[in-house]
Amino acid sequence: MNILLIGPQGSGKGTQSEYFFEKYKLPHISTGDIFRENIKKGTELGKLAASLINDGNLVPDDVTNKIVEQRLKNQDCKKGFVLDGYPRNINQAKFLDKISKIDCVVDVEVSDKETVRRLSKRRQCKKCNKIHGPITMDGIKGNKCPICSGDLYQREDDKPDAIMKRLEIYHKETEPLIAYYKKKGILLEIDGEQPIEKVFEDILKAMGKKQ
Repeated sequence: MNILLIGPQGSGKGTQSEYFFEKYKLPHISTGDIFRENIKKGTELGKLAASLINDGNLVPDDVTNKIVEQRLKNQDCKKGFVLDGYPRNINQAKFLDKISKIDCVVDVEVSDKETVRRLSKRRQCKKCNKIHGPITMDGIKGNKCPICSGDLYQREDDKPDAIMKRLEIYHKETEPLIAYYKKKGILLEIDGEQPIEKVFEDILKAMGKKQ
C-alpha cells in the first residue's frame, strides 16, 4: 500500500511513519530527511536546501520532484511506502499522480497553536539526526541524545519566525491538497492532538485495518 501523510509541521507525521514501518515494513520517505542528509554531507543540493530552509522557505518543485521520483524507484518501495512532507502543493500532487498510485491519504490535523508549541520545543541530534519532540524530550537529560549520546540542538527552521513563515506557506500551498484528495475519495481526516498511539490506532481504524 502506498500511503501519503499530510499535516502541518510538527503534526507527528514522522512518528506515524515509524509506526507504519514497524508494523508493515513500509519505508518512510521524508523529503525533509533527504534534504537534511544532503545538508550534513555538504552537497550542492544540501547547500541550496540549507539557504532556503533556514529562512523558512521551500525547495523548488522541480528539485523536490526529481528527488522523490528517484527515491520511489528504489527496491524497498516495490511493495509500498509512506510519503511524509511530499507533495506540498497541487503541482507536486499532479506530478506524483504521473509516477505512482497513492492508495490512502491521511490528514493529521493539528492547530497552529499546538504546532508552534511542538516545534519550538523539539531538538535534533547532531550525530544521528534523530528528532526529539516535546513528548520524548521529557526523558532526555543533559541535552544529549538518548539513542547515540550526540549533542542536541534547535534547528533554525524550528525557531518562532521560521515556524510562522512555514505555517503561512502550509495554509496557502498545502491545505488545498485536502480538497484535492477528498475529491479522489482517498482522504482520511485524523485528530493529531491525541496521544501518538491513539493517533495511529485511529488511522488504522479509518483504513479498515486491525491494530
